[in-house]
Amino acid sequence: MVLGGLALAVLLTWPTLRDPRHTVPGDIGDPAMFAWQIAWAGHALLHGPSQLWDSNTFYPDPHSLAFTDTVLGYAPLGMFGSGMEAALLRYNILYVLLHALAFVGAYALTRQLGAHPLGATVAGVAWAFSPWRLAHVGHLNVISTGGIALSLAMIARGHGWSLRRGHRPDRHSAWWALAGWLVGAWQITLGLAIGLVFAYVMVAVCLVAAAFYGWAWWRRGRPAFGRRLLAADLIGGVFFGAATLYIGLAFSRVVELNPQADRALSWTELYSPAWRGLFVAPESSWLYGARHAVARAELAWPPEMALLPGIALIILATTGMFFSVFRVRHRILLTVGTLVAVLLTLGATLPWHGDPGYLTLSKHLPGWSALRTPGRIMVWTTLLMAILAAGAVSAFVAEVRGAAPWRKPGTARSGPVARGKFVVLRLALLIPLVLVVVDGINRTPHPEVLRYPAAMRVAAEPTLVLPSGGSLEMSIMLWSTNGFPRIPNGIVTFVPTGQERVRSSSMTFPDTASIAALRADGIRSVVVLPEWLSGTPWEGVPGRPIDGLGITREDIDGAILYRLG
Repeated sequence: MVLGGLALAVLLTWPTLRDPRHTVPGDIGDPAMFAWQIAWAGHALLHGPSQLWDSNTFYPDPHSLAFTDTVLGYAPLGMFGSGMEAALLRYNILYVLLHALAFVGAYALTRQLGAHPLGATVAGVAWAFSPWRLAHVGHLNVISTGGIALSLAMIARGHGWSLRRGHRPDRHSAWWALAGWLVGAWQITLGLAIGLVFAYVMVAVCLVAAAFYGWAWWRRGRPAFGRRLLAADLIGGVFFGAATLYIGLAFSRVVELNPQADRALSWTELYSPAWRGLFVAPESSWLYGARHAVARAELAWPPEMALLPGIALIILATTGMFFSVFRVRHRILLTVGTLVAVLLTLGATLPWHGDPGYLTLSKHLPGWSALRTPGRIMVWTTLLMAILAAGAVSAFVAEVRGAAPWRKPGTARSGPVARGKFVVLRLALLIPLVLVVVDGINRTPHPEVLRYPAAMRVAAEPTLVLPSGGSLEMSIMLWSTNGFPRIPNGIVTFVPTGQERVRSSSMTFPDTASIAALRADGIRSVVVLPEWLSGTPWEGVPGRPIDGLGITREDIDGAILYRLG
């Protein structure tokens, strides 16, 4: 199953591993930033763990690693290799592995819930490679979701619980339960964009479980499970809560230092998708991308609003509501859960403006208002749909097994014709799997990253790279993995105080006032990239004289290096 997941991930993310040292999936924006982020975290763990959150970017602003969602859980992998090519190779390998983990997690969860291996495979593919994820190929924090399903699978296994067979006390395992909580804690460290909702889901699950636990204890006069399992839950819950608190406090510190980082509810209203977005695929979907071009153009912001879970998944999940190996009450709960997830996904575009709904949660749950993109609730919508689909496919398997000719020996059904029909039926069982695989095929571009400027290699740090601002900043962050020089460059959804000061003072560079201001902030070098200056405030920098300013200028392979002394 694991090897199959790896093979499938390599296939359905291809050509990610064709040139992993020079290209990235999607575009050269967010992937470059996340490649830097993982590299910096690994570098900090090796050379100065106490400085982890004070990254080399956004100099001189402190706590800069938390300026955007942080995939801190991948930091140990950043300890291997050094430099820009290693950062890219690491990123691309992780990109493939996270898809494999998502498949394995959904497979394990649905198997534990009672699905047949084929049904679990369909669920794993449908969840890990759902078309809507293709809009987020650069958002490592959004598509790193395998730990969610795997954690739930382990905890369910530890408690001997499934949808199909109910609660089986003889299957209790404290170690599986503890492992599930630890995997969940690790998932939280992969970012709160997805992790915060996961944390609230776990709180809700614990409250429901505690209520049933107390009810069973009161009725039977004894607890539903023993002390070891309860201890595992408590210890695991502490680790899970500590991870959530640690990451949450890191981000709350950013708002304290930069009040402009606090996101108003208007962000949520802006990014809330229309209902038709649920049936529109991203551009990089092989099957639907071109076909949905017109519908996609009508969406206000397609990267967050093209939310198709997959036509095959929609059909299978709908079938699973009525025809399944799972009990009726469980199917009803899964259906209600899916409906709630869909309503939350639509955010503020509902007729009642999402209150009650997503906006209500933003107003009352700590941290929820920072989740500006309701469409990402599709993680949960597609997971619930995948479970329903697994139940339907498992029921198909059971029906075909019941039609086996050898189950009624001595009848006409045991003849060669009957056996031939049975083989056809068994082959037909593969149709759902083929359909979800086809739904997940991508045509994601894999552009080559921007070439590292040789001038940065010889520049004394802290180094300012101009122009400053826009998507180029993410490439500059990636370039800085070559030695991690301190740079004021970087990009997030707000402009940090120190970066704004440095950027403003540099707009008249080079002149007496700008040089004095940059020196006051500790800047020792300025690297100018002439090919990127057009249309920016720094467009005239290369033609400005430096006589009498006390600085030097050197042209290095198409870039200009100013040494401020």
